[in-house]
Amino acid sequence: MQKTMNLTGLLLPVLWGMSFGGSPSVQIGGLFPRGADQEYSAFRIGMVRFGTAEFRLTPHIDNLEVANSFAITNCFCSQFSRGVYAIFGFYDKKSVNTITSFCETLHVSFITPSFPADGLNQFVLQMRPDIKGPLISLVEYYKWETFAYLYDGDRGLSTLQAVLDTAAERKWQVTAINVGNLKDERKDEAYRSLFQDLENKKEKRVILDCEQDKVKDIMEQVITIGRHVKGYHYIIANFGFLDGDLSKIQYGGANVSGFQIVDFDDPVVAKFDQHWETLEEKEYPGADSRIRYTSALTYDAVQVMTEAFKFLHKQRIDITRRGNNGDCLANPAVPWSQGVEIERALKQVRVDGLTGNIQFDQYGKRVNYSVNVMELKNSGPVKIGYWNEVDKMAVTKIGPSSNDTMGIENKTVVVTTILEAPYVMLKKNSELFVDNDRYEGYCVDLAAEIAKHCGFKYQLRIVGDGKYGARDAETKIWNGMVGELVYGKADIAVAPLTITLVREEVIDFSKPFMSLGISIMIKKPQKSKPGVFSFLDPLAYEIWMCIVFAYIGVSVVLFLVSRFSPYEWHIEELEDGQLGQSESTNEFGIFNSLWFSLGAFMQQGCDISPRSLSGRIVGGVWWFFTLIIISSYTANLAAFLTVERMVSPIESAEDLAKQTEIAYGTLDAGSTKEFFRRSKIALFDKMWQYMKSAEPSVFVKNTVEGVLRVRKSKGKYAYLLESTMNEYIEQRKPCDTMKVGGNLDSKGYGIATPKGSALRNAVNLAVLKLNEQGLLDKLKNKWWYDKGECGSGGGESKEKTSALSLSNVAGVFYILVGGLGLAMLVALVEFCYKSRAEAKRLKVAKSDSLHATSSQNSQNFATYKEGYNVYGMESVKI
Repeated sequence: MQKTMNLTGLLLPVLWGMSFGGSPSVQIGGLFPRGADQEYSAFRIGMVRFGTAEFRLTPHIDNLEVANSFAITNCFCSQFSRGVYAIFGFYDKKSVNTITSFCETLHVSFITPSFPADGLNQFVLQMRPDIKGPLISLVEYYKWETFAYLYDGDRGLSTLQAVLDTAAERKWQVTAINVGNLKDERKDEAYRSLFQDLENKKEKRVILDCEQDKVKDIMEQVITIGRHVKGYHYIIANFGFLDGDLSKIQYGGANVSGFQIVDFDDPVVAKFDQHWETLEEKEYPGADSRIRYTSALTYDAVQVMTEAFKFLHKQRIDITRRGNNGDCLANPAVPWSQGVEIERALKQVRVDGLTGNIQFDQYGKRVNYSVNVMELKNSGPVKIGYWNEVDKMAVTKIGPSSNDTMGIENKTVVVTTILEAPYVMLKKNSELFVDNDRYEGYCVDLAAEIAKHCGFKYQLRIVGDGKYGARDAETKIWNGMVGELVYGKADIAVAPLTITLVREEVIDFSKPFMSLGISIMIKKPQKSKPGVFSFLDPLAYEIWMCIVFAYIGVSVVLFLVSRFSPYEWHIEELEDGQLGQSESTNEFGIFNSLWFSLGAFMQQGCDISPRSLSGRIVGGVWWFFTLIIISSYTANLAAFLTVERMVSPIESAEDLAKQTEIAYGTLDAGSTKEFFRRSKIALFDKMWQYMKSAEPSVFVKNTVEGVLRVRKSKGKYAYLLESTMNEYIEQRKPCDTMKVGGNLDSKGYGIATPKGSALRNAVNLAVLKLNEQGLLDKLKNKWWYDKGECGSGGGESKEKTSALSLSNVAGVFYILVGGLGLAMLVALVEFCYKSRAEAKRLKVAKSDSLHATSSQNSQNFATYKEGYNVYGMESVKI
């Protein structure tokens, strides 16, 4: 840009000399800061517009860094050595003293649109009026008594001093903060910290005494941290209220006021603006946007210089600089003798320019000027009055702007929403339709009903980032549908948007159109197949063990009482004809006692029963015990054998929190995530600590991704989402998800509008009316259950009963076969045992018979031996 400006500075004298046929030339200096493209374009246009055949203005342009005093000195001296008659340019706090010193010493007039310099400077002409008067009058109009004053120290302290002096007189409480010395790389963070401190002090009224670029930076941070909502009030203390982009803060709800010195409704300004719009941006940089007030002051400065030199030319006053083109750093300095004449001529100019009436006092300051007082409404910036030195603050429009409530019927309302089944879905053949007809779902029908009740036209628009809306913890920027409302991109949000405190601070919600809570979604577990011994399931393992021990204990007690009781013993008499004594017998031996207890437990009875009172007490207690146990078993047996059961690994949030095998997460940038992040309940805080530190991340971009992750995780991921969505997905094929446990909280979905929107009341009444008519319930049944794909809905899936299969009672058959086999085995053992015992008995009997025979032979042999002894040896041998 510097090369362009220098080249233009060399070419313009030639071009203008040719145009005016060698007319007198008045050399003008120009000092422009880097980046002042639009101001330079306005300067060039003014040179062409106000040039005449009588004389011409010949500029010498330098582009420099106005904060560099050395560069200012160098350029000023260069301009002075070229013989310029006056210098137009900019300065800042660091260079203003250098320029004013040169002007006073050399008697060179300096015309500037920069902020008014402190003190009295004879040769400095201030194109920008003083803002002290309008600012103090506006504070008085709003009756502020406590407020924060943010000022840029680079612009000087005169306005701050005037505000503080007035505050001391009227007992205002002012918190003055200098924002001019913040480093660029950390300014955003510093602005956020500053407003957080003001929030802690309950300070919601702020004056921004800064240039427009710094005001823009501050307001961006105000928006990101949510300080642009209802209850806050900002006054922008410069003359370019319309120069900044106010669209982002327009719908926030905060009051924003300021001043506008360029009245675009004025015919002079309107004519210039029409010409400005025709300029090519390549030739005139900055012409693609509306002219700023600093550019308008630059344009007016050219007009002032033209009028002054016209006057001097008509009066034939000699202002030549022959012999005065010396060194500005000479010691002693040689002032220009005709400089006073030019200074007087400049101050006597009275013209109407883009910034209204232009008139100066003896010190070169603007007088008799007027500025418009502006306020930001939902419909845009609105003029509420004006300020001048005579009338001071004059209000021409009192109360809220009528534009806030007008034209709803004739306006096409932008409805932001999100693709989320069953709320908003694309039709299967959506490419055949246009606009709103491409979508279907609960919220599509709801939006149509609300538009019908409120009487407006609307256009559905899917949110660009696919998010509901959350504020970034670091940047404080809102995303999703909430961001679209906050930053003025949409008029209303009709979607499953949860009503939360942080959202309510920046947008307005209607009454809830649906109530819900956070629930747990898991993959539906496989139905458990009945085991071989499923008939044992009605009673717990511990009960079966207790029954076994009770059975053994009762049998032993019955055996003992039968032994001790004399009434259980009876004499068994022998049959007639048999010899011997009768015996005392007891039927309740240990095996008979076990058999009696088993028969009673099986409710089959026994061929023996106790005779004694003690034995009957044992039997009666055991019968009562078996009655209760068998009845309880029978009552539960049918349910356990005929119902297909699903065993869920998770039944509640407590189950999730106390394990780590199953991961769990929420939707990123949603109210569910905010619920866990802000919760002070120990259980939910523990879950949040796990979720935010889990690797890989357990958060998902949208609900579709979350459901897909549940289905593919083989039961190793649980998704936390709103119960309504959980119930809907449970009714969708492939029917492999389920809701477990109760809701973790209670909340509602609401229709959102920007703060202070005229639609709020109308939408709220429409929701209440639809609820009373039962249409909201009808819409939910339509999109949840009537279109369900997994059977009847309305809650958790119901267990179904069916006929018994062989697998249900296979264990009973196994026990029967096992019992029969055991009986055969025992019978075989008994047979073998009996056979062996019988054989042994017969062998003993035979042995006894042989023994008896042997005894008889021995006796005969003894008798024979005696005879042998009598009759001699020979008889034996025979």
